[in-house]
Amino acid sequence: MREEMARREAAELLRGHRKPRSPHGWGLLVALWLLAFYEPVVTEGHLRRKNLEFVFIRFSAWEFAGCDKLWAGLVTTLCHRIRQHFGALPLSVFHVLGSRPRFASGFSQREWILKTGTCLRLWALLLVLGAGVAILLVALLVPGIKDHHALKVVGSAVASLSGSSLLLGAFSILKNFLVSEKKKIERLTNSERFAGQLGFMSKIREEVEVLVDFLAFMEVFERRRLRVVLEITGLDLCYPEKVAGVFNAMATLLSDANAPFIFLLAVDPSVIVPCLEQTGCMKGLADNGYLYLNRAVSLPFSIPETGARSRLRSVEAAIQTREDLMYRIIAGNVAKTRAAPGWQEADAEAVAWIHEAFRCLHDGADVLSRYIPDNGANVRRIVNTVPITLRLLLHRSGGAAALSPRAAAAWVVLADRWPGRLSWALQCLEDSGQSLPAADPAGRTLWSIFLQHAGELSALRQPLGKVLSLDGDPELFQAFLARDFPFSAAEARELLGVTVNLDHSIRRQMGLLRGLARL
Repeated sequence: MREEMARREAAELLRGHRKPRSPHGWGLLVALWLLAFYEPVVTEGHLRRKNLEFVFIRFSAWEFAGCDKLWAGLVTTLCHRIRQHFGALPLSVFHVLGSRPRFASGFSQREWILKTGTCLRLWALLLVLGAGVAILLVALLVPGIKDHHALKVVGSAVASLSGSSLLLGAFSILKNFLVSEKKKIERLTNSERFAGQLGFMSKIREEVEVLVDFLAFMEVFERRRLRVVLEITGLDLCYPEKVAGVFNAMATLLSDANAPFIFLLAVDPSVIVPCLEQTGCMKGLADNGYLYLNRAVSLPFSIPETGARSRLRSVEAAIQTREDLMYRIIAGNVAKTRAAPGWQEADAEAVAWIHEAFRCLHDGADVLSRYIPDNGANVRRIVNTVPITLRLLLHRSGGAAALSPRAAAAWVVLADRWPGRLSWALQCLEDSGQSLPAADPAGRTLWSIFLQHAGELSALRQPLGKVLSLDGDPELFQAFLARDFPFSAAEARELLGVTVNLDHSIRRQMGLLRGLARL
């Protein structure tokens, strides 16, 4: 979007159009002068302008998840960022003296029309103020007239009335300068008495309309189109009521057809749809969250499946952060390692193992890289877990681990991508060792154990539905354990003791269900 903005700006200048201006520096004085005495006009030339400026605003719903009214956080963020971008003084003056642009009549190219009424009122006030001050000075200074109290009263009253009108306007500007739109909305939301009244949303709507009018004014002033881009993230981490509130706020902001707002909603529909279906906003839509999303989103864009090259770039970026972290830890422990040669050797071996595991994850020729997940959060989890798992493995084995770094990294990927199926295989392995220790299948593969008890898992798929929904592609799970990484039962037991990215409560739940089914 920034590249498109720069391209359009350059193309507009090549056409010979006037250079855009900014409300900063000398441009601030020009903006204040136009705000006070001129009315903007939307001409045909302005509508033909192709150059535009995007005002980017990032809104993380998670930061406002604790608020009673999450949608109010969205509106306050919008007001605060626009105030920061254009400055508090132009917005404060616009509140008192500004006006929304009107469309030109015919093909007139005049973008600014003098406010005749405002100028006449100002000149009248100044004239009356001057007359009142003159009468007061005459009554106070001219000999022979000092004793006329009536003249003093008239002069004082005229000067006070005209001066108070000017001071009232200045006070209004100062008040809007000190009390931002964000503070006004926060004050309204904190007022329990007012929040229950019907006029609450209308007050919020008025503040938003002022911002829309101000942006329309700034479009004419800056000689380019303005679009406010709100990037909404973290919505799938909030409660259902909060999610519905943000959608309502978006509908309120977009209710005006000419509103210069663009919403980029980055969410996971599989999480958002159940949240919407739990709230009351589905009335009349047959409780269908997908239908609601289709009506609310005007341009859906589902990110395609990540390719192998993109996955490797994601792994590389995550590994780089871990390498920096390891370097800081090692550099901070230089004194300790010098004093303890044994610890220095163990730490050097652990670092070598971690680098080898990272190399396998990032090697496009290694089959392990094919199982890297598309989600960046999962990639970071894997990269963060591998060093811990390897250090624990070396510590438990006394530095003589039978497994390779590649196998340990593959185990971490397995636990991250298929926690439900892996937990079931490990629980079946544990139960078989407890019931018949002599027939413990130590030499069997983990896949054969899972295959032996797959029918039992299918019978329990209803109570374990939410757990199994965490797993990835079942066919890839089969290829992983049966062909590419055939872990044995003994290796699985050794790795289970150092597995930190697998929720062990899942296995306990599965063990309980297996016990109940066998009664």
